[in-house]
Amino acid sequence: MLMDDKVCVIAGAASLRGIGYATAELFAEHGAKVVVVDLSMSESVLSDIKASIGAHLKREVSVHGFRCDISSAEDCERLMRDVVSLHGTVDCLVNSAAVVQSHAFLDIGGRELDLMLNINLKGAFHLCQSALRVFAPRKMGVIVNVASVAAQRGGGLVGSAHYAASKGGVLSMTRSIAREFGPVGIRANAICPSMTETGMVDGMSDAKYQEIVAGIPLRRAAKPREIAGACLFLASDLSAYVTGATLDVNGGSHIH
Repeated sequence: MLMDDKVCVIAGAASLRGIGYATAELFAEHGAKVVVVDLSMSESVLSDIKASIGAHLKREVSVHGFRCDISSAEDCERLMRDVVSLHGTVDCLVNSAAVVQSHAFLDIGGRELDLMLNINLKGAFHLCQSALRVFAPRKMGVIVNVASVAAQRGGGLVGSAHYAASKGGVLSMTRSIAREFGPVGIRANAICPSMTETGMVDGMSDAKYQEIVAGIPLRRAAKPREIAGACLFLASDLSAYVTGATLDVNGGSHIH
């Protein structure tokens, strides 16, 4: 198994339709000790996640859950302390926690901008800092940040300018981590999915959906498990010599 006994923290994992959940399921399938994290995590949510993963794998799995407000540095520090208390260490962080909004540039106010940056960029920053404080003394660990094709295209699919800017920051931050911590054996990479069949497309008109799909060479949106597969590759030893990379998982919608 690719992640046998690895302790993997997966942020943004409360929705059974989301990339975070799909990643948790796939990592558990490959033997990981999974810790799912979300602002909306509760006993009920965790029970549903464990039941769904157990039903898929038809065996018991190691899945624990913690509530965390990633916009708070203190909450992220507490999270990592709790995981270390539970499992003794952390081997991998996958950050798929994010919010998305669609507004015209001149309609984006301070409240909308703060929300986007506080969750998508500052939240990722806080999670990475907290994980690195565990990784650095051990001189090992892997970070996978889920960014977006919007960061590369300048929006244009689902999220608008403030979403694209926040995800662009995640790409730059990931490269900075890779450069600074590579000498001690810590890897950091990002993936850029395009439109994926998650709650983020809820409310989208069929006409808009078909318009976006028409611009994707594979002529469909991604499935969450397909994005999770990219996370698995970057988190496992299959990518042992990959760091500072941005992996496109976009069905060909941004070929560059």
